[in-house]
Amino acid sequence: MQTTSFLQFLKFEKRYSSHTLSAYQIDLEQFEKFLLFTYELKSAAEAEALHIRSWVVDLIAQKITPRSINRKLSTLKTYYKFLRKRGWIDVNPMVKIISPKTGKSLPVFVNKEQLQKLFDNFDFGQDYAGQRDRIILEIFYTTGMRASELAGLKTSDIDFEKKQIKVWGKGSKERLIPFAQKLENSIKSYLQLRADTFPDISPDIFLLTDKGRPAYYGMIARIVKSNLGRVTTLEKKSPHVLRHSFATHLSDNGADLNAIKALLGHSTLASTQVYTHNSIEKLRKIYRQAHPKAKKDL
Repeated sequence: MQTTSFLQFLKFEKRYSSHTLSAYQIDLEQFEKFLLFTYELKSAAEAEALHIRSWVVDLIAQKITPRSINRKLSTLKTYYKFLRKRGWIDVNPMVKIISPKTGKSLPVFVNKEQLQKLFDNFDFGQDYAGQRDRIILEIFYTTGMRASELAGLKTSDIDFEKKQIKVWGKGSKERLIPFAQKLENSIKSYLQLRADTFPDISPDIFLLTDKGRPAYYGMIARIVKSNLGRVTTLEKKSPHVLRHSFATHLSDNGADLNAIKALLGHSTLASTQVYTHNSIEKLRKIYRQAHPKAKKDL
């Protein structure tokens, strides 16, 4: 009962995306299976700090990365905070849990030349599916929006007169993302083809499957992975890689960090600062090549 109420709270009050809800649900189900198998506890609400620590040890033994473990612990933190506020538990067991340390990872991104090659040299096809796949990649790279935001995008959210897209981010926070003439042309061409292919489907549903149903996260992720595989050997080829590419290329070209933060919809500047790393590396390379003192160390 507690888990169901918690997920409903996240969906209707916090307005989390379906993708985020799914991740929370999977984490809780995994934890409850562990509790049942190891301690014969029927609910996560019965767990104490020692049970959570035991689960962390088990996850480490399975070679789950510290970053993934911390994400699961974040789920539990939110869950037990919810139970405590509802009066369903007296003590929050997470207050005694220390998260595993993680190394600072840098965002994975595709370089400009590879993305230029993807858009200029590859034939996506002139049918609906091909042009839809292309517009998905273009929107990700030129706006930096999240996959969940694109999946939920409506045609009415696109203001061609002002050249801006209204996006509903995490926690249903609204932000406006500007776009250039080139993307406007691509979107209008796509919408015309979409209308010709599916004349009976609501025009306000921006992305559709091959059968005319609303697009979903898994479909979008597969399209991105398949197409990025044409130009890069990166192990990770997710929609978030294009979001990272968008932010990294803005930073490399001197964009203000606060502007990048606003475009990405980050709540704090700390989340955006990671994109300065590549710009610093670029400056360091220039410095080593150009400064007389630095040249001696080469």
